[in-house]
Amino acid sequence: MQSPTQEEVLHLVNEYSIPSLVAEEFMSETVRSKVDLYDNLIYLILHFPVSRIVNPEKTEQEIDFVIGKDFLITIHYEHINSLHKFFKKFEKDNVFDKTEIATHAGYLFCHVIKELYKCVLTELENINQDLRKVEQGIFGGKERETVKVISDVNRKLLDFKQSMRFHYETLKSFESAGKKFFEPEFAYYLEGIISEYNKIKNVLDNHKDLLNDLRETNDSLLSSKTNEVMKNLTILNFIILPIGLIAGIFAINSKLVLTIGQFYNVIGIMVLISVLIFIFLKTKKWL
Repeated sequence: MQSPTQEEVLHLVNEYSIPSLVAEEFMSETVRSKVDLYDNLIYLILHFPVSRIVNPEKTEQEIDFVIGKDFLITIHYEHINSLHKFFKKFEKDNVFDKTEIATHAGYLFCHVIKELYKCVLTELENINQDLRKVEQGIFGGKERETVKVISDVNRKLLDFKQSMRFHYETLKSFESAGKKFFEPEFAYYLEGIISEYNKIKNVLDNHKDLLNDLRETNDSLLSSKTNEVMKNLTILNFIILPIGLIAGIFAINSKLVLTIGQFYNVIGIMVLISVLIFIFLKTKKWL
């Protein structure tokens, strides 16, 4: 259910005996994830990352799960394509074990959360492609242009990490609540959900480590190029300095008048000094 109205919430309360505290939270988004265990249901809130391309103003989407023995209710406040596709597929296809799901709604929740995590992994794979572009830019001589790309990828990874920062603690709490609310055999499926989360965490950590290595490499190459430019400028200044000194000496003595031959002699001396300095620098392998 997307952005439920007060009438829709009241209908849910009456039909499924939802506690008033839970119903109140349906009306607006919640900042933190949590798990609440009641006599007839488990109330679970999780946040999932959302692409800035889809919604530039938000980095995460909230999904509220109300899990009873024989019902599962999802509440969200924006359209979530993966969730919509899952339930459409569930209604039309026979790819799910209906016998297993018929046992209780906890099994259906496991399928839903795994599908949501699958979509998160797909988004992380897109970031993996961005990391390849960063690598190509670094070793393709585009270090300066790659700085912005690295910054964009880093922001995406931070958004993912920020939106999923409470998943592990919340899922562990849900595991404890699920063992009490459902039969003991359900513990295996609860552990499976945490395993799916760990896959995402490992991929996210690997992406972050790889990006840090690429950033260090890019910074080293940029620093090396900057040092090379500074060295060339210093050498150029070192070559020009004696020429400027000679020109300055003649400029100070404004009464000195040179003939054409003397003028060319002075120019020749300047060029000779520059060549000698160049040869000296080349011999020292400073060039």
